Amino acid sequence: MIEKIPFGKTGHQSTRVIFGAAALGGMKQEKADQVLDILLEYGINHLDTAASYGESELRIGPWMREHRKRFFLATKTGDRTYQGARDSLHRSLERLRVEQLDLIQMHNLVAENEWQTALGPQGALEALVEAREQGLVRFIGVTGHGTYVAAMHLRSLDRFAFDSVLFPYNFTMMGLARYAVDAEALLKTCAERGVATQTIKSAARRRWQDGDMRKFSWYEPLRDRDALRRAVHFVLSRPGLFLNTSSDTTILRDLLDAAGEVATLPARADLEADVAHYAMEPLFIPGVTDTI
Repeated sequence: MIEKIPFGKTGHQSTRVIFGAAALGGMKQEKADQVLDILLEYGINHLDTAASYGESELRIGPWMREHRKRFFLATKTGDRTYQGARDSLHRSLERLRVEQLDLIQMHNLVAENEWQTALGPQGALEALVEAREQGLVRFIGVTGHGTYVAAMHLRSLDRFAFDSVLFPYNFTMMGLARYAVDAEALLKTCAERGVATQTIKSAARRRWQDGDMRKFSWYEPLRDRDALRRAVHFVLSRPGLFLNTSSDTTILRDLLDAAGEVATLPARADLEADVAHYAMEPLFIPGVTDTI
C-alpha cells in the first residue's frame, strides 16, 4: 500500500505518488481509461495534469463523472496575464468536466520576465486568487523545470503564500552543487511553512541521444526494475516529498510497485553504480540544457 501524508496545509491526505497525467496527452480514451484504472488498483488519489498536456484534460474529463470524489485534482496554466490565466482556468474546468479544481498551478514559472508579469499587476496570480475567492479552485501552487527553479520558487514563496511547489529531484540533479543548495533551502522553507513539495523526474535516465528511438516522453526513463526502485526510494526515503510519475506509462506499474515498499535511502555506491552503468545524466545543466 502506498503511504498517504498531508499535502501541505490543504487538509488532504495524498498518496505520496501523484499520477502525472502528461502521460495521457496523446492517448485515445480507451487506453487512457486502462491507465487510469491502474490508479484505482494501487489506491492513488491525486491527479496532476496541465492545460498544455495535449488532450490529457479531455481524457480525464469523462472519468471524473464517476471518480471525482476519489481524487485531489490538480491542473496548471502557462498563461502569465490575468485574462490569459482566467480563460485557461475556465477552459480546464470545461475539459475536466468539473465545477471546482483542488489545485491550480502556475506552470514552469522560472523565467524572470514571465515571473514579473505573472506576479505583477493584472498578472496570472490575480486571476487565480479571484478564482479561489469564487470557489472555482481551492488551492494555488507553482511549478518549474531547470536548474534555477528552486531559487525562483523561494522568490515566489516570498511574494505569495503558495500551497505547493513542484521541481526536479533525483540523484543526478542533486549531484549539481548549486542546485542541491537551492533545493535544500527550498525544502527547508516549505517544511517551515507547510507547503506541499512535489518532485518530478525521479525515474529519468537522461535526455534522448541522437539515434535513440524516442517514445512517449521528452527524456528517457530508467527501465531496469532494480535501478528504477532505487530511484523511487531515493525520493520517497525523504519524509514529506511527493513523487509525480513519469509520462511514460510503460514503467507505471514498476514505479508503483517500488513505491508500495518501505523506502530506505539506497547506498550511495549503488546509486553511483546505476549512474555509471546506465550512463545517467542530469536533465538540466546550467548554461547547457536548462530548458526542455
